[in-house]
Amino acid sequence: MSGTTHNTAAADWTLDPADAAACERLARTLSAGGHDQVDSPAWVARARDAWDELPLPLRRAVRRFRRHSGPHGTLVIGGLPVDRAALPATPSVLGSVQRRAAVPAAVLTMVACGLGEPLAYLAEKTGALVQDVVPVPGQESFHSNAGSVPLSFHTENGFHPHPPDYVVFLCLRADHDRTAGMRVAGIRQAVPLLTRAGREALFAPEFITTPPPSFGPDAGSGAGAEPRPVLFGAAEDPDIRMAQLVTSPLTPRATAALAEFGRACEATARTLRLVPGDLVVIDNRVTVHGRTAFRPRYDGADRWLQRTYVTTDLRRSRDHRPADGHVLAR
Repeated sequence: MSGTTHNTAAADWTLDPADAAACERLARTLSAGGHDQVDSPAWVARARDAWDELPLPLRRAVRRFRRHSGPHGTLVIGGLPVDRAALPATPSVLGSVQRRAAVPAAVLTMVACGLGEPLAYLAEKTGALVQDVVPVPGQESFHSNAGSVPLSFHTENGFHPHPPDYVVFLCLRADHDRTAGMRVAGIRQAVPLLTRAGREALFAPEFITTPPPSFGPDAGSGAGAEPRPVLFGAAEDPDIRMAQLVTSPLTPRATAALAEFGRACEATARTLRLVPGDLVVIDNRVTVHGRTAFRPRYDGADRWLQRTYVTTDLRRSRDHRPADGHVLAR
């Protein structure tokens, strides 16, 4: 990778053992029985109530981040329980998700409920609320969560009228060689590096963003997509919707601005080396993320993250969610 990358091995802060044990007790209560209930509205409601019982330092950190996500737009908390002794083999099939209640899924869902409401998309991983991010044999060169080549900077689902406000990852296993890194770049640091012309171009509706490969074989057609800006909202603190792989500039100035923005992200990027129990909250409105390359072995002990999306206002997508559920059907 070109540009300056700041490597970060440690979490922003780590739960003390007593608080981690309290989190695990709550997660075990939620996962008792291990039934296929993670996507059940009743189970999500239990996780929402359990959030209030989590240790105060965890709830306080998430609440403060929710109010303002800071210069990096990323919060990393270490020491969360993932029940490592009971983990099965790392999944290795396309579309892998977590529907059975287990400690990691319970931790993810409780934190999601502290940030807002869990969210999923029916066209992506069959609408599961908790999804596996794992390498898949035969997908090594694909620029997706199933690949192991470098994954370029992107916000999640910027093509959609209702993208998530936050993306939450929980590390269950690191890769064998400890080389895989989650790359994050907060635009609050990147945007000041732009020229005035570049910034003006990024605020213009001169870009088309199509669905990513994870939304199926026809995802990248772009049929009916409307031109949109990459940056929007407050000039002094804008929001972003962009994916280097699937955002296409429509004019020469848009092409130059997108390249300039990519260089600014490279110059300010951090690479997070996650270990089991690390939880990463990304403010999807002001932060892009990606991944470094790594070498999977497909031996059941490969890198394994679980992911969930969060919206701060579930109501605004009501016309996309049948039966007022958590899954966007279109």
